[in-house]
This record gives sequence, structure tokens and C-alpha cells, in this order.
Amino acid sequence: MIVLLRLTAGLITPVLAVGRHIAWVALALMVSVILAQVFFRYVLNNALAWPDEAARFLMLWMTALIAPTALRVGGFVSITMLASFLGQRPAQLLNVILLCMAMLVLLVSIQHGYKHTFGFGGKFDSSSLRIPLNWFGYDVVKVKLRYMYGSLLLCVLLMIAVMFELILRSVILLFNPKADLPEVPRFVQNVETD
Repeated sequence: MIVLLRLTAGLITPVLAVGRHIAWVALALMVSVILAQVFFRYVLNNALAWPDEAARFLMLWMTALIAPTALRVGGFVSITMLASFLGQRPAQLLNVILLCMAMLVLLVSIQHGYKHTFGFGGKFDSSSLRIPLNWFGYDVVKVKLRYMYGSLLLCVLLMIAVMFELILRSVILLFNPKADLPEVPRFVQNVETD
């Protein structure tokens, strides 16, 4: 089981690293788009039509690409009061049960993400986002909403992969608390003050 965990962690780590880098770019672009809209609206008194939807598009993709990393490193809010009262083994068993329940929610979410991306909602065009290919002699291309909603589906799929890794870790630790597991990369450094 440790070999499967090492393989899973080895596959997930570079994928999440790429996602984090793209998420930072999306965040920077989102801030730039919002600042441009503020400038055009309040300084030039001529609001643009597309920045609000572009910012929402970038925010959804940024969230979709960073959420799996946050899940992996324990960056989500959690209530650990009950686990702290239990012993090590019961707390680890509770962790396995909760992770399995979360996995079930994610598995159900695949259906919703797929329907939203490739179903009825994804067939519509964005009201304001267009790719200006007319600058190069082609027709303007309206952006389909499925490219925005696809972020939900990708996020769920990445979180399922991370959840699988977390479940493997928890099951191994349940049966062997001293197991030599691959380390989860940490991206936030704790700052110690004197």
C-alpha cells in the first residue's frame, strides 16, 4: 500500500505544482483586469463590458487550480476538537471515515460538474467575453461558458486524486502509526517570532 501511495504522491505533486503556477498567473491577471475596470469606470467614466466576466472566469480557474493543493496540505478549515479528545487510533479511524465521506461528496460532484460543463449551461456563449480574432482578419469568437464551468470539473477531479492520496495515508497510519510515508510538500512557511 505504501508503494501505491508513493506512486500516487509522485503523480500528484507535479500536476499540483503546475496548477499552482497557473493559479498565480490567473490571480495576477484577475487583479489587473479589475484595476483596469476601476480605471476605465472611475477615471475615464467609460466602463468596459468584459472585465467583470473576465475576472470571474480567472477567479474560478484560480480557485480550481489552488484548491487541491490546499486540501492536500490541510489548508481548509477543520474542526479537530473531537479528534483531540480521542486516542491516536480512534482519531485516525475518524479521519479515515471523514475522508471517505468527503470522497463520496466529490464523486457525486463529478456528475454535476460534467452536466454543467458539457450539458445545457455550457452551450451558451459568454455575454461579454470574446476573442478578438478580427484583429487578424478572422471573425470574432464568442467564449463558451463551458470554458468557465470546466474549472469546476477539473477541480473536482484533482481533489479526488488528492483525496485518494489522503485516504491511503490515513489507512496506512491507522494500521502502522510509525510508517515511513512520503512527505507532503509544504508551501507556507511557519514564521517563528522571538
